[in-house]
Amino acid sequence: MAEEKSMKELQREVDQYIGQFKEGYFSPLAMLARMTEELGELAREVNHHFGEKPKKNSEDEKAIEEEMGDMLFVLICLANSLNIDLTEAHDGVMHKFNTRDKDRWTKIAEGEDQS
Repeated sequence: MAEEKSMKELQREVDQYIGQFKEGYFSPLAMLARMTEELGELAREVNHHFGEKPKKNSEDEKAIEEEMGDMLFVLICLANSLNIDLTEAHDGVMHKFNTRDKDRWTKIAEGEDQS
């Protein structure tokens, strides 16, 4: 089982990886284009697994997990290049969901089965 890492550790790990190359981070627009490409690949995998479009025999098998990993890497690169702390960004989003959207969805009653 892989070691658990905090978001700060993930951001630091990606920064150390990118920091070994002269080119450094791509521009924000280039990374957004790359993230869009990765999202398309993730969408294709989800569609193959859960949608009505089976893979062609000639197509390589890629895991949804791998595509999500690619998305996460590019997101971290973009955040690092813009000096955005993703832990803080996440905390802000969760605060918004827990305040503004707290009554938007039907909550599961205590002891109620989720399935």
